[in-house]
Amino acid sequence: MTLPRDYRGQTCALARSMEIVGERWTLLILRDAFYGIRRFGEFAAHLGVPRAVLTDRLATLTGAGVLARRPETGTGRREVYGLTPKGVALWPAVRALTVWGEEFCAAEGGPRRVFLHAADEAPLAPDGRCTACGAAVPVRDVLVAPGPGLAPAAPDADPVTAALARPHRLLTPLLATAPSGRPTKGSPS
Repeated sequence: MTLPRDYRGQTCALARSMEIVGERWTLLILRDAFYGIRRFGEFAAHLGVPRAVLTDRLATLTGAGVLARRPETGTGRREVYGLTPKGVALWPAVRALTVWGEEFCAAEGGPRRVFLHAADEAPLAPDGRCTACGAAVPVRDVLVAPGPGLAPAAPDADPVTAALARPHRLLTPLLATAPSGRPTKGSPS
C-alpha cells in the first residue's frame, strides 16, 4: 500500500509543515541550499538523489514558497534555486536537527561539518549562540567549516563536496560557475 502524500484529517501546524519538508531528501536539499548550492546539477551530484525525486522535491519547495527559482545572472538559460525568507526561517529547525543528530546519531570521528560565528570563528552552541561572544548568530553570519569527522575529498569528488572541504558562509553561492563536464538543468547535454 502506498502512503498518502498528505496528512488527511490532521489539522495541526506540524502536519501542514511536514507536507512541505517531511519527505525523504527534502531536509538534505534544504541543508544544501543553506550551504549555497543553487543549481539542479549541484544538488543531484552532491546528494546522489534520483533526478526525478529531486525534480519533485524542488517543485514542492518552490510551490510552497520555500525556494525561488530564477534565471542565473549572466547565463540566460540556466536556472538557480535560492532560499526565500520563508525558507531562511527554517534554519533553526535544520540546525536543531543537525545538533540532535550529532548528539544521538554521531558519526565516527566527530561531526563532518561544524558551524562557527563568522565574526570570531568561535563554535555555535546548540541554541545557535556564539560560544565566545554570546551573540545570537543570524544565518548569514554562520560559517560552515570541515569538522574532525570529514574525510578528505577524493580526487574524483563532485565539485560541491570538494568546495565544502573549505570554510564557507551559509547562503552565499558555493560554486561561482557551473561544474565543467557535468550538465545542469537547462544546460545542453
